[in-house]
Amino acid sequence: MFEHNKILVLGFARSGYEAAKFLKKRDNEVILNDYASEEKLEKEKVEELRSLGIECIFGSHPDNLLDESFDYVIKNPGIRNDHKYVLKAKELGIPVINEVEMAYSLLPEDVTLIGITGSNGKTTTTSLIYEMIKKSGQRVHLAGNIGYPLCGFLERLEKGDIIVMEVSCQQLANVDKFKPHIAVMTNFSPAHIDFFGNYETYMQVKARLVHNQGKDDIAILNIENEDLLNHTKDILSTTKYFSSKNEINGCYYKDGAFYYYDELIMKREDLFLKGDHNVENALASIMAAKEVGVSTEDIVSVLKSFKGVEHRLEYVRTVKGRTFYNDTEATNIKCTQIALSSFEEPVILFLGGLERGQNFDDLAPYMKKVKAILGIGACRERVRAFGEKMGIPTYIYEHLKEAFPKAYELSSEGDVILLSPASASWDQYKECEVRGAEFKKYVDELEE
Repeated sequence: MFEHNKILVLGFARSGYEAAKFLKKRDNEVILNDYASEEKLEKEKVEELRSLGIECIFGSHPDNLLDESFDYVIKNPGIRNDHKYVLKAKELGIPVINEVEMAYSLLPEDVTLIGITGSNGKTTTTSLIYEMIKKSGQRVHLAGNIGYPLCGFLERLEKGDIIVMEVSCQQLANVDKFKPHIAVMTNFSPAHIDFFGNYETYMQVKARLVHNQGKDDIAILNIENEDLLNHTKDILSTTKYFSSKNEINGCYYKDGAFYYYDELIMKREDLFLKGDHNVENALASIMAAKEVGVSTEDIVSVLKSFKGVEHRLEYVRTVKGRTFYNDTEATNIKCTQIALSSFEEPVILFLGGLERGQNFDDLAPYMKKVKAILGIGACRERVRAFGEKMGIPTYIYEHLKEAFPKAYELSSEGDVILLSPASASWDQYKECEVRGAEFKKYVDELEE
């Protein structure tokens, strides 16, 4: 399979780059197309693909590129299904899949695949599971939406290996036979409506993670999330549950402690990660790790020391009693709500970025601990208006560099200084990770 074919890889990014290389090694004719101009792409990677004999077409989607001579279209997950090439491929009877489906079809049978999805918490849960299995000494690979395309691991997999894979809704939108041996679903809540058109379609796509599973597979589900349960009630796999609210026959949180089928795992006070949402992430991780034989000792060791995923409510440093958190991945209101609910300490909040009509008023119930706001970016004037409405001292600056000294000036010992902007970063940055890296740089430059 996927040998001696003519294949269009639609979209560069990480998955397109890795898929194109992999497919060329299997003696396929590969053409890669991306709408972005070549100048905006990584020069070294483009040169590498061309040196392998891969035709690269950038800057447009030519109308005459796709025809009946192609055997497959491998689509980047971020490209919508109403793209003209996707629609034309369907007219011509050409299969449209993504890198996940392609790589899955080539996985050896003697590896274990753990797939994690959810509206919130999937990256942290994926990372926790990976670290727990790694701590146990088993061979494990971290893959998927977390930044490591699955096809990049195929050539080095060995018998008995475990793959821990974050799976996004965009990836699930173009799978057919893909299924993990162990599926973990953290929660459903409205997200990516602009991509899928409505919440119902989004949930249906998310549920594809478990819909191909059979009775020998395992689905680990959040029993407290009604939308998730409604969309997984007819699955064939063995279902196991975790709960952050009730004592259940599964993994649960009770009286300030984590339990796995009534076995005490650890007290919450020993969990390094902040926030109620991380209680659920820890429960899901415990259950998945237990399924592949990780000991309680190794699970506890990771939960006590894991400091979070970079750029997602990431602890950066404590300087003169002020604690800094980088939550640049909070590009929407919901993520900032979660961040603000994680702290009991007074908060100095960086808020703002790209203007796309986000409703800051939805943050109002979560602002009780916020003592000052630093409005930044294109929507900073609306941040100022929101802060004034809340009666919270608000200062606006165009750039983070100008705002950072003021945040430190306003803070006192015991405060949290939090970058959780509830806004995308594209007004000033190529990606939000660059914004987070800049914030961490300023924190690291502070003198003790």
